Amino acid sequence: MKIHGYADQGLPAEDIVPAELAEITLVATPEELRRIARFLEHCAQGMESRGKAWQHEHLSDRDRSFEGAAHFVVWNPAATL
Repeated sequence: MKIHGYADQGLPAEDIVPAELAEITLVATPEELRRIARFLEHCAQGMESRGKAWQHEHLSDRDRSFEGAAHFVVWNPAATL
């Protein structure tokens, strides 16, 4: 597993270059953590059922309660580009 991210510096999307991170910290309520856990399970099932065709998914696309939160994206390392 690798973790990538970037600081919110107000840059346009095309100018953002994610960096590999050594650590992340989730500041979340127990209910938010449970919602994230369900999202991760959904992603794992998508990878298992669709294989390389399942590329990535955004938490806020799956759970609208995270629309104003930092972007949380799961990427399939085996995905075809």
